[in-house]
Amino acid sequence: MGMTVDIAGFIIDMKVHAADHGFHIHAEKHFIESYSLGQVWEVDLHPAEACEGPLEMLMILEVEPRTILAFEDLLAEHGMEIDQQEDIMLELPLYFKWSLPPLPNPPDLLVLATELAGVSGTTLPVEVSATDTFMSVTDPSQRSLSLVGRVDCRLLDLYIREINMCEVLECAHVLSIWLLEQSSNWLEE
Repeated sequence: MGMTVDIAGFIIDMKVHAADHGFHIHAEKHFIESYSLGQVWEVDLHPAEACEGPLEMLMILEVEPRTILAFEDLLAEHGMEIDQQEDIMLELPLYFKWSLPPLPNPPDLLVLATELAGVSGTTLPVEVSATDTFMSVTDPSQRSLSLVGRVDCRLLDLYIREINMCEVLECAHVLSIWLLEQSSNWLEE
């Protein structure tokens, strides 16, 4: 009996599910690292309201082959009766990444992080970072924002195809719309 986790099927399901939650899918990329065979699935998506910019968004699933192999070994040994402690260690990270172009009027990062916590709550914790770029020593810096939300997907749920991402996708959509609304102030000269 072949016991494999259908990662490609999960990505397809996520794309369909994301479309149901108001996202447009623009591209999908699948990277395989030749030495470790680690994989990254990257889906370029946007809320329908942001197809013309300025918000860029990616949904990224990182697949560590040792995690998949450990899960398959446990499944072969214990069947569906996997110990909860072992199950917690057998997860794949799913990231939602948002970025904006350089902002002439950037927000205070602490205030932004606090406001985002109010928007996304504990459903999709978001890390905020900024990059200041200097084109020359005489020009002022240009600040770009990057936001990353992460949820961990249990391999057992992926294996039995019973992973419910409605709440996470809805939260990602609400957060995207909030960022779009705020970005108009940040992009003003």
